[in-house]
Amino acid sequence: MPALLRPALTALGVACLVSAASLASSDTAFAQAKQPPAPSQAAPAPAQQQAPALKQIALTDKQIDGVLAAQKDMDAITEKLPQNTAPDQKVIARLEEVAKKHGFASYDDYNSVVDNISLVIGGFDPATKKYVGTDAVIKAQIAQIQTDNKMPAKEKKEVLDELNEALKTPVPAIENKGNIDLVGKYYDKLVAALGDEEN
Repeated sequence: MPALLRPALTALGVACLVSAASLASSDTAFAQAKQPPAPSQAAPAPAQQQAPALKQIALTDKQIDGVLAAQKDMDAITEKLPQNTAPDQKVIARLEEVAKKHGFASYDDYNSVVDNISLVIGGFDPATKKYVGTDAVIKAQIAQIQTDNKMPAKEKKEVLDELNEALKTPVPAIENKGNIDLVGKYYDKLVAALGDEEN
């Protein structure tokens, strides 16, 4: 999904998507494909304009089912968009239509649910499928990358730099603890559906 469609979680996206993707497979190409651009590589935002803080919500089964059902349609629209470009009004209208078709009030409502899911998924250890917190997941990834002898040195340095930067970026505490159990219940389906967003 192009970065400008969901700018609110650029730093969090690095932590969450790298977390969800790179430990799920030791395949370097798979891990590399799942990583969004580092914040320093993204299009610079004006100095006064900061991404709004994530509004945390209590997730429901219905919302997660809606995200899972909508994902194929959303991907069909967003995968055709050029990277790092704002969608035109036609594309936004199509995204709104898909969101509403799957039970969301708007595309913003859909994104809010996806962002809340991503916040929680970023703290799950992909190996155990248990919630351990984002910092613990990132530290485990750092240890795994450091011992990977197959990864080219330049790529390893870039990934380690991104992970270390993600560690410095505070991830908000999960306000709705019930979201952890709910996301855990759907963990495999969510990783399968949302893990392909950055391709």
